Amino acid sequence: MSGRTLIRGGLVITASDELHADVLIEDGRVAALAASGTSAAEAWTADRTLDATGKYVIPGGVDAHTHMELPFGGTFASDTFETGTRAAAWGGTTTIVDFAVQSVGHTLREGLDAWHAKAEGNCAIDYGFHMIVSDVNQDTLKEMDLLVQEGVTSFKQFMAYPGVFYSDDGQILRAMQRSAENGGLIMMHAENGIAIDVLVEQALARGETDPRYHGEVRKALLEAEATHRAIKLAQVAGAPLYVVHVSAMEAVAELARARDEGLNVFGETCPQYLFLSTDNLAEPDFEGSKYVCSTPLRPREHQAKLWQGLRTNDLQAVSTDHCPFCFVGQKELGRGDFSKIPNGLPGVENRMDLLHQAVVDGHISRRRWIEIACATPARMFGMYPKKGTIAPGADADIVIYDPHAEQVMSARTHHMNVDYSAYEGKHTTGRVETVLSRGELVITEREYTGHAGHGAYTPRSTCQYLN
Repeated sequence: MSGRTLIRGGLVITASDELHADVLIEDGRVAALAASGTSAAEAWTADRTLDATGKYVIPGGVDAHTHMELPFGGTFASDTFETGTRAAAWGGTTTIVDFAVQSVGHTLREGLDAWHAKAEGNCAIDYGFHMIVSDVNQDTLKEMDLLVQEGVTSFKQFMAYPGVFYSDDGQILRAMQRSAENGGLIMMHAENGIAIDVLVEQALARGETDPRYHGEVRKALLEAEATHRAIKLAQVAGAPLYVVHVSAMEAVAELARARDEGLNVFGETCPQYLFLSTDNLAEPDFEGSKYVCSTPLRPREHQAKLWQGLRTNDLQAVSTDHCPFCFVGQKELGRGDFSKIPNGLPGVENRMDLLHQAVVDGHISRRRWIEIACATPARMFGMYPKKGTIAPGADADIVIYDPHAEQVMSARTHHMNVDYSAYEGKHTTGRVETVLSRGELVITEREYTGHAGHGAYTPRSTCQYLN
């Protein structure tokens, strides 16, 4: 789009600064910032002026872990790229990085092409792709080099889900060695899936079939063990490592130890681990199935260590692992056998608001909010400063955020294509008011004004967060 937009009178918050400033947008990018009320700012004219008085002006969120339309457990994640990116926009997220899937026996290219076909022309906001590597062989390793060159610079491997996504230590080491050479970043689902499958089998044999046993068999020690093993394999390979959806204090301790040794090891956590717990998994009448995800929810005492990790930068980012399945007809596939419950929670619309609530509650500062939700994900996955900040030359992905508005999270009012909210009834302070994606209004004063197809595929450079 052409033309100029001016955002006046807000408190601009980035990972590094807070400033009462006006923001001038031209041709989809930030053209300039100037302190509000100064002669420079007052001289600006625009085709459209947005009043942000009393509001925050923040970068659009970058959610680096989503699963739209993911096939899993005999069904598909219920959000399409169209519904999922629209919901993301409602929640103040303007870029997602989703996961393309290589199936065993197929090439990386086939998987990537399939995900491009799902997303193209359907997204309300910008998007990129990571690549799930399920079948490490010589051809796959060569393909990794090609994908890095074209802007798919991160590869996810699984120590869990034997028979589906699982890679053994040798396959993991080979992929890490390749990423050490080509600049890619290995993302790891760190759980000892072989041991977990033994515990699942034993629990079911004892008649322990309810959702709460999902959390009991996927033990925190098996997350910590796999995290430790992934770190050591990365150390052998001389490769950086990003551990996804860290949920347990024992895993945080492994990451902290590695970082204290100066290793390029990073960790993300997710809102569900910060705000939910095994209490939810134990809800009666199969309601606990709504909260089945992997890594699983942990006892509440783990939350303090996750918040601490976010403050000390032993955890660098908060992503959602958004992978929604409806309660009716999807989660219900696991009635009588918790191992058949599709793993995943909805959350792409809730992340920015929940993390603002963490600011209100005193867990993190405002700038840390922006750092873990916008700037660091953009840096980690090669999109900064195009994404993740408000600075001249950056894409005009900007949210006008009302820090005083109160809301109650509910499936009745959310925009995700799923029949329940993981945060049903939760009161939060702060709400998205207006969202711009590359200067175009996607949410205008709580009205959706975007459209499918506005979102553009975003190739990425390699990780910008390395020592």
